[in-house]
Amino acid sequence: MPDPRHPDPRHPDQHHPDPDPGVDLNTQLNLHPERTLLLRVCGDSMVGAGIRHGDLLVVDRGITPRSGRIVVALLEGGFTLKRLVRRGPRWWLEAANPAYPPLALGGSDDDRLWGVALHVIRSLPGGRWPRPQS
Repeated sequence: MPDPRHPDPRHPDQHHPDPDPGVDLNTQLNLHPERTLLLRVCGDSMVGAGIRHGDLLVVDRGITPRSGRIVVALLEGGFTLKRLVRRGPRWWLEAANPAYPPLALGGSDDDRLWGVALHVIRSLPGGRWPRPQS
């Protein structure tokens, strides 16, 4: 006997007595729209952290960066994505790929921590988002 609380997926027109209102990603992911944005990843420096070329990152510009977090930094006029690490008195940006050396953060105005990466969004094979060309 069919259960009206669980409609048969083979019959999408079947009435569901309590329609699901959907998922609010702002609530689900604890996002703050006034300070959160999406950035597309270019490059492979963070593959060891599960972040690949073409992924979308959810970045919050209002979170205070701290050691161990993956951050977006503005260095010499360009953006980079790395893990923020403190060793002794110095701060470093470390890739999650051994092909990239750590970058020391200096006191220069050009060295700025721009936001903290919170989530990765990736299309599955056959997904809708076009992947950027390498």
